[in-house]
Amino acid sequence: MNAPMNATAPAPSALPLAGNTEADRRFFWFTAVFSALALGLLAWLLLIHDGRADSGIDLRFMPAVNACLNTVSTLCLVFGYVAVRQRRLTVHRGFMLGAYAASALFLVGYLAYHYVHGDTKFTGDGAVRVIYLLILATHVVLSMGIVPMALLAFWFAWKQQYARHKKLTRVLLPIWLYVSVTGVVIFFMLHGPRFFGATA
Repeated sequence: MNAPMNATAPAPSALPLAGNTEADRRFFWFTAVFSALALGLLAWLLLIHDGRADSGIDLRFMPAVNACLNTVSTLCLVFGYVAVRQRRLTVHRGFMLGAYAASALFLVGYLAYHYVHGDTKFTGDGAVRVIYLLILATHVVLSMGIVPMALLAFWFAWKQQYARHKKLTRVLLPIWLYVSVTGVVIFFMLHGPRFFGATA
């Protein structure tokens, strides 16, 4: 995720960390408001809204689509990291834009599914249930930071503030990867083989 420099550009460490500009401050406010609204909508969907069984809309295919989007995001993040380590800036940008797109589509699909169908309950018990709840808890908590951090990482790269981008993405990358991978794991635990003890 760390933004590489081509042969003619200065290394990230050589770029000064200038103070926040007015554009920076506006984008920080936008990021804070957008993230708060997204988190509030998600909390409403999961904790208050129970789905609309009589809506006539069937989005039961969305969990599988979302699992595929999480997989695409994971692959883009890994390949993007490899590209940046090899200082292939254009390739890195392409993969990171792919990760952003896949995650954005996932968020839209996730919100739509939960609006229509509500939450999917895990009915397994014993050790499998404990494992599921641990994965789910860490997945949910860590996912809360992805939207603001990803937006800021994109902003720093766009503004060529590479040192700030690099510092932020060292934290963002493992979190984003963990959330993407565990999203796929949660899908299979909820919708996979019967031995997981979950509803279909």
